[in-house]
Amino acid sequence: MQDDRQSIDRWLWHARLARTRVLAATFAASGHVRVNGQRIMAPARPVRIGDVLTVALPGAVKVVRILAFASRRSGAQDARHLYDDLSPPAPRESRPPPAPVRDAGAGRPTKRERRTLERLRQRGPGLDS
Repeated sequence: MQDDRQSIDRWLWHARLARTRVLAATFAASGHVRVNGQRIMAPARPVRIGDVLTVALPGAVKVVRILAFASRRSGAQDARHLYDDLSPPAPRESRPPPAPVRDAGAGRPTKRERRTLERLRQRGPGLDS
């Protein structure tokens, strides 16, 4: 093995962007990885220090610049030193407001309260009437 390059599946596994090497190879073979903007289809494609990877992970897209290689897989803290994360910050999820809670012992809702609740349920969160 040359010290100036490493196969993409091995690097993804060492950098802990994939749980297993087989999963890393699957990402690369299915076209979920781009190296310097070009889609790759081979898990054995070599990458070099300075290459920018765009990896479509389940639930997120990660953009990283390769800073170093590892000879073996190690802990998460060591793996973090293998790349520089260039991903834009994830948007904060807007959570819906908490559901209203009736006081214990308040009894059943009145007809007016039921109609108000129905209007809120039909309108949905975040919609203005």
